[in-house]
Amino acid sequence: MILPVIMAGGTGSRLWPMSRELYPKQFLRLHGDNSMLQETVSRLKGLDVSAPLVICNEEHRFLVAEQLRQINQLSDNIILEPVGRNTAPAITLAALSAIENGSDPLLLVLAADHVIESPDAFHQAVQNAIPFAEEGKLVTFGIVPTGPETGYGYIQRGTEFSSDADPVFRVQRFVEKPNLETALQYLESGEYYWNSGMFLFRARRFLEEMAKFRPDILEACQKAIETSHTDEQQDFIRVDKAAFISCPDESVDYAVMEKTTDAIVVPLDAGWNDVGSWSALWDVNDKNAEGNAINGDVFTHNANNCYINTDEKLVAAIGVDNLVIVNTKDAVLVIDKNQVQDVKKVVEYLKNNKRREYRLHRESYRPWGRNDNVVTAPRYHVNRITVKPGGQFSLQMHHHRAEHWVILSGTARVILEDKNYLLSENESTFIPIGAQHMLENPGKIPLELLEIQSGSYLEDDDIIRIKDHYGRC
Repeated sequence: MILPVIMAGGTGSRLWPMSRELYPKQFLRLHGDNSMLQETVSRLKGLDVSAPLVICNEEHRFLVAEQLRQINQLSDNIILEPVGRNTAPAITLAALSAIENGSDPLLLVLAADHVIESPDAFHQAVQNAIPFAEEGKLVTFGIVPTGPETGYGYIQRGTEFSSDADPVFRVQRFVEKPNLETALQYLESGEYYWNSGMFLFRARRFLEEMAKFRPDILEACQKAIETSHTDEQQDFIRVDKAAFISCPDESVDYAVMEKTTDAIVVPLDAGWNDVGSWSALWDVNDKNAEGNAINGDVFTHNANNCYINTDEKLVAAIGVDNLVIVNTKDAVLVIDKNQVQDVKKVVEYLKNNKRREYRLHRESYRPWGRNDNVVTAPRYHVNRITVKPGGQFSLQMHHHRAEHWVILSGTARVILEDKNYLLSENESTFIPIGAQHMLENPGKIPLELLEIQSGSYLEDDDIIRIKDHYGRC
């Protein structure tokens, strides 16, 4: 049995404004019918694998849990990282967790934000890798290059490890992202693959190599996992924060793969793309006769080779070529497709000026549903709130704001101090400053309401949680 380990960290800032720090690209539906995380899990169908183990940032825990629940893959299988420490510590946590019950599974390490057009070719590459991983080799998957890409690291293959129809090679070396001239040389030689960041190896074998090359990382992760506990209600494995924060930040390539003598590379030609930019999304999406990849309500006239994605509003593009146009509820990006790497300059500007748009969407997702911040003013906010069936706010109070709730559809159960009552469509209630209160959706359909907050201070740190169903403090 193979245990898939899916790394779902990262912020995906190169796909701003759709990808934000609290809702990065791996949770977006950018290619296919589901989110990229869900697509990663779904393409495992056809392989003999157990339920995946997902590693994510603690801030994304409810997103991951909800997306796994939607595809029936939620089962105490989410490891929460208190802070990001790169891929070596993340995989080490997964390996330590995998051997806790005495087993030693093969770990199939995948990123949550890759596109693979041919699942069958992916499955075949995994099957080719299994015998070598079972023998103690550390397998990486090298993407057969389709051009002189300068945005990826490369793997140079060494001697052939197998003479079968699907050859496997020893790893000669890993190399950093090259310039164009060097990338052309790599392509012409036929000896180089793009570094996919995907691996297959036995859990204990990987830990042996960690002990040999980076015992400091292994020790920190062992301390973090020793005092971990599973939140039975929310399917989260929480590691010790202090121990994990002390762990060095290191990639698995630097920590192990570049040092081990047992690294082998399995070629993978499966339409792989790491979707690292808007131009990459144009590459992998279907296009019309004018070469435009379109998603949403879009009108074009004399527009060619554009990527246009809009959340709600109509976008009209006339007489333009080679543009990326992305429209969300609170931001619009227009950029030449050849300059998409400069999106990071927008994100840097937003961070430096402490603008919320780098971190949050106008609409944010919560464990109980979602919140759309319709109006933001100095002394009042208006939110459109959707509470899923069974969802509930924490029992809470505020020192600086009052709230007025107006029910748009569905039924709400409200606790206000010592009162407990139901509200239905067109009914409302007022929550005074300092009053303990809670709202719950006891029904079978989503609850929709408008929340009007008013007061001298309206930030989230004025939420004083007294009791919370979701383990938040």
